[in-house]
Amino acid sequence: MKDGKHITMAFETSCDETSVAILQDGRQVLSNIIASQIPIHQAFGGVVPEIASRHHLENINLVTDQAMREACIAWDEIDMLAATCGPGLVGALLIGLSTAKTIAYTLGKPLVGVDHRMGHVAANYIQHEGLCPPFTGLIVSGGHTAIVQVEDYNKWKQLGQTRDDAVGEAYDKVARVLGFGYPGGPQVEKAALGGDPKAIHFKRVYLERDQYDFSFSGIKTGVLNYINSEKQAGREVSVADVAASFQEAVLEVLVEKSVRAAVNMGTGKLVLSGGVSANKRLRTMLKDACHKAPLTLYYPTSDLCTDNAAMIGCTAYYKYMEGKRSELDLDAYPSLPTEYDYTKC
Repeated sequence: MKDGKHITMAFETSCDETSVAILQDGRQVLSNIIASQIPIHQAFGGVVPEIASRHHLENINLVTDQAMREACIAWDEIDMLAATCGPGLVGALLIGLSTAKTIAYTLGKPLVGVDHRMGHVAANYIQHEGLCPPFTGLIVSGGHTAIVQVEDYNKWKQLGQTRDDAVGEAYDKVARVLGFGYPGGPQVEKAALGGDPKAIHFKRVYLERDQYDFSFSGIKTGVLNYINSEKQAGREVSVADVAASFQEAVLEVLVEKSVRAAVNMGTGKLVLSGGVSANKRLRTMLKDACHKAPLTLYYPTSDLCTDNAAMIGCTAYYKYMEGKRSELDLDAYPSLPTEYDYTKC
């Protein structure tokens, strides 16, 4: 306990970012250190799980020490340990989780396991002091695309999700088709700025009526077929137009479904989160749609959009305040189901 305040140390290692954060009372970030592995995985065109795990192991102690120094706290001031327990790459998850468990055992402090997806949502609690449930959330990242209804800090249900590719995954696949490197999403977004979003029609997949699910696997094939047909006909392909048209097709579906869900749920709030929430075109389209609805739109700053431990610590704080704890035999769950026993994670 620091000056009568509750201190949380949190770990996030679900994919290729090694992150450790120290928070005070759940929302005040004292430090949030992120060690990215992007340069390492660029040579492979994507994240290699075994390599990611090895670098987490190399980084975790260094990042932990840096987080402690920046927060200016001592070990005996920590009140709780938090770690992502899923979903994610199992080897990567185990590094952060094992570190948190070791420290919790050594200090005799409680441990709280966190669902990575709800961590993304909680990034908005850090960003927006007055935000509180209930609200509708849109989670968009390289591994997740879902619409959720958040009834309370620790009570949520999934309204819809992708049936195949996550939206970030679709961006990366199209980036490879267009000749971009990893990570492809930001490069597609940048290329789209110089293109015409109406130049090429790519199919918008809305699935069944009144459904909140998504499907993005087919659009990569649509982009590939378009490029091949244009080349066979001897026509020059405008990468900018392809990028802009692809992006518009994907984002229109995200915006329509998430706004419709938020209106139908009746909370008056739509909360955007996840790595793809940093996409400026998505934010602009959501702002316009929410203004018409009308809805209040929330989203975090770019540093809180990416995987980070601060969002994990914030989520854990509210679980802790409700008396929720995890045992030291807590395991990593690469495919953590939505309806999971959260006394375990």
